[in-house]
Amino acid sequence: MKSGALMTRVQADLTLVLVAFIWGTAFIAQKGGNEHLGPITFVGNRFLLSSLVIAPVAFFESKAAAQPCKRQDLILACIISCCLFCGSTLQQIGLLSTTATNAGFLTALYVVMVPIVAWFTLRQSPRPIVMVAGVISVAGAWLLAGHGQMQKWAAGDVLMLVADIAWACHITLITVFMRRANRPFFLCFVQYSISAACGISAGLCFETVTKEAILAALPTVAYAGVLSGGVAYSLQVVAQRYTPAAEAALIVSLESVFAALAGAVFLKERFDLPALSGCALILLSVILVEIGPLVRHFQRG
Repeated sequence: MKSGALMTRVQADLTLVLVAFIWGTAFIAQKGGNEHLGPITFVGNRFLLSSLVIAPVAFFESKAAAQPCKRQDLILACIISCCLFCGSTLQQIGLLSTTATNAGFLTALYVVMVPIVAWFTLRQSPRPIVMVAGVISVAGAWLLAGHGQMQKWAAGDVLMLVADIAWACHITLITVFMRRANRPFFLCFVQYSISAACGISAGLCFETVTKEAILAALPTVAYAGVLSGGVAYSLQVVAQRYTPAAEAALIVSLESVFAALAGAVFLKERFDLPALSGCALILLSVILVEIGPLVRHFQRG
């Protein structure tokens, strides 16, 4: 562990597993939110809550910082914010017109996009085991989503694919920012605030918003905003200081496993042998990329 580091690589990876758990269970809240609010309004309100949750921590971080963020770091934070807003909004809109089967598989494709984006952005070629693990993870998502049977394509499927590009850029650029500035909570506050402003403004322009709808959606907005946003996205940013982007993407791909488990428990969805096989493959992909860090961890210990 580097001098002054908050966590080891193994601790960071375990933190990303917790992030995947929160995101996976938040899928139910996102689906429920669409029953009351327009997707853009839902995104705006969830990130408004996220910004309020993280604001005190970001304030104390800024007070303790040795120097303010540089102009190029502010620009990068705004770009990351745009990636978060675009990915979240496209995913939320896509959920209106695509099946859960298609959405589960298509969302998982960002796992193989991140190494490509990271290679162009960071000029770092991923470890061969990471590429192998990425293919295994996608195969697992294919089985988990619908037994390898993609249903008829809809407009929402295209939106999911475009959202994957935004997610891949988001994960990769967080790594770039943390290497430059190492101001995780400042970044979180900026991306939540910009996403909230864009979502609420666009929602007022393009969607019907009523007080009754907001009150009805409040539990789902609260879960997505406080836990999925304020907690999970913040933990992701902190952990990516120690875990490479491509490997972080594989770990958080466990999100689809936790989403399937949550669906089976809370929505009584079917969870059969092909789904279990898919979960096993995704878990295997995570284990493959964790072998190296675990060996180094125990060698130091």
